[in-house]
Amino acid sequence: MRHAIVIGGGILGLATANELVGRGYRVTVLEKEGRWAAHQSGHNSNVVHAGLYYKPGSFKARMSVAGNRSIIDFARENGVSHEVCGKLVVATSADELPALQVLATRAEANGVPAKMITPAEARDYEPEVSCVAALRVESTGIIDFPGVCDALVRLLTAAGADLRLFTPALGIRPGRSGGVEVATGSEVLRADLLVNCAGLQSDRVARLAGLQPRATIVPFRGEYYELAPSARGLVRGLIYPVPDPTLPFLGVHLTRMLDGSVHAGPNAVLALRREGYRWSQVSPADLWEVARFPGIWKLARRFGRTGVEEVLRSFSKRRFAASLARLVPAVQETDLVRAEAGVRAQAMLPDGSLVDDFLIETAAAQVHVLNAPSPAATSSLEIARYVADQAVAQA
Repeated sequence: MRHAIVIGGGILGLATANELVGRGYRVTVLEKEGRWAAHQSGHNSNVVHAGLYYKPGSFKARMSVAGNRSIIDFARENGVSHEVCGKLVVATSADELPALQVLATRAEANGVPAKMITPAEARDYEPEVSCVAALRVESTGIIDFPGVCDALVRLLTAAGADLRLFTPALGIRPGRSGGVEVATGSEVLRADLLVNCAGLQSDRVARLAGLQPRATIVPFRGEYYELAPSARGLVRGLIYPVPDPTLPFLGVHLTRMLDGSVHAGPNAVLALRREGYRWSQVSPADLWEVARFPGIWKLARRFGRTGVEEVLRSFSKRRFAASLARLVPAVQETDLVRAEAGVRAQAMLPDGSLVDDFLIETAAAQVHVLNAPSPAATSSLEIARYVADQAVAQA
């Protein structure tokens, strides 16, 4: 039986491991943390995206639309909490209408069930919303993504997979008779195939394996608030702004969660370490790596004003509340309670451009997932199938 090593115990690594098990592989999963879904998979908004934002024909578009169906089916089959509740994308001024229409056109091209509605129709869904027009997207949902990871762990355990927490990959080299060898500190594991799903560390793992990936991971922290219990009634479902088409972030939005709480956010600021969830978490080595990367300075020159605004909003609850009040005017500063942040692994090219689509590179007996931000959790089962196809071709 052929052996595969998967590095990374988030939703994508676990889904890929489960896919490989289904194809007859003996699988070992290496996770450096002491729990599964420790980073991006356990620190996201738990939204099942529909696929309307993404360029028609792109990996994101195809895999998000298919993933929307497959992740909900997986949840139903494995007892994972979820709800297909739909969402509103709202234009709050006339100058946002062209961009909203672009989203409607993309939704149609991607096969996403969505329709333009009037302000009065929008208020039927969200009585407190303010808009000049809205796009109603029916297939957006919410799900317990850590619960999906728990279900995958149960399936992998039942199938006999070797699941290892507290086990970082410290060295990777070609095997003497083919395949790969991975040093963990306590032993050297040998396998026919290596799959890198390390998220925030994915480019480092690729370099450890001898690749020179064309993109570098730059960590962006997304900070959230929750609405206080007294204000939760202001939001029934999901309310999103029209996003800036030049940036890969969707803007500050409001999301009713499965437990009835309402998350507000995220903003987007440069994290001061790869896994830095607060301003106080700083890694000089990580900062130096970012500072030496020419892409970050080119990005700063193009979006410096936006970056400053995001930092100011990070430190000002008043500014954060004002962003939300554009969508729901009744939201006030006193309604916001600080919640847990997340960190997005964003791949960036040396010219300062942010990699918009999923990025996967291969080498002999190796597959490296080097850019898989949102909607990767939604698309995880579909990405896993694609990665497994690539992996089998490389083994």
